[in-house]
Amino acid sequence: MKSIIYKLSIIILLVFSFYYTNMMINFLKEKDPIMKQIKNTTKKYNIKYKNAIIIDDNIISGKNGKTIDYNKSYNKMKKYGTYNETLTVLKEVTPKVSINNNYDKYIIKGNSENKNIALVFIVNKDANPSNILSILNKKSIKSTFFIDGTYLEDNIDMIRSMKHHELELLSYNNEYTSSYFKTSLYYLENLSGKKCKYCFTKYNNEKLLNLCSKNKLHTVKPTLHLKNNIYSSIKKNLNNSMIISLEINNYVESELSLSIDYIKSKGYSLVTLDTLISE
Repeated sequence: MKSIIYKLSIIILLVFSFYYTNMMINFLKEKDPIMKQIKNTTKKYNIKYKNAIIIDDNIISGKNGKTIDYNKSYNKMKKYGTYNETLTVLKEVTPKVSINNNYDKYIIKGNSENKNIALVFIVNKDANPSNILSILNKKSIKSTFFIDGTYLEDNIDMIRSMKHHELELLSYNNEYTSSYFKTSLYYLENLSGKKCKYCFTKYNNEKLLNLCSKNKLHTVKPTLHLKNNIYSSIKKNLNNSMIISLEINNYVESELSLSIDYIKSKGYSLVTLDTLISE
C-alpha cells in the first residue's frame, strides 16, 4: 500500500512539475519584448473570416480569415535573435458557418468578393468534348467536367487525356441509383487519380442531394445553365463568382472562345469549380 502511495505521489509531483514549468515558460514568453511586439501588430494582420450564406436549401461560400500564429512567429524571431516583422507567421481562421460542414445544401456560387468564374461542362453519354478541350487548352484554362458514368465506360482514353482538368461524376445514364453511382465514382477516381468532391444538378433534386451528402460530396447547382446563346447570356448576367454550366453541343462550341475572351476582358479569372468554391 505504501508503495502505491509513493508511486502515486511521484506521478502527481511530476505532473505538477511539468505543468508549473510550462506555466513559467509561457509567462516568460509573454513578458518577452519580442512577443509583445508581435502582439502589437495583431490588428495589422487580422482579417476576419466571412461565414457562408445559407438561403433555404442553397449555400454561398464563405471566406477564411487570417490571424498571427503567435508561437510560430515568436519561435522564428527568437532564433533570429530579435523582432523582425518579415518573420511573422499567419494562420487561417475558418468560418463558423462553412460549406465544408454543409453537405445537405446546394452550392450556387463562390464568395462574392472574388472576381472568379467557373465554367462547368456537362458530358452526357453522347457528348464529344474534343473541341471544347482544344479551345480550353489553347487558352490555357483549366475547367470542370461532370461526366456521365456511361460515357466514362466507353471513353477511357479521352478521360485520361482530360486529367489536367477537374473531373467529377454527373450520374449513371441520368440515373442516381446508389450502386451504379458509387461504382462509377470509384472508377472515375482511379482514372483521374484524384478524389471527386462534387455532384451536379440543374434543379433541386432531393434524391441526388441525399445520395451525395451520404457520400460526403457537395452538390452544385449552377448560377447560370446554358445550352445556346452563351455569349449574349454571359454578357447580360456576368457577375462575381458565378458557376456557369454549359451543355456540350455545336452552339456552345461555336461561341465558347468569344465568351472566354469577353469574361477575361472584364477582369475575371476563369478557374475550376474547386478553386471558385474554396473558402
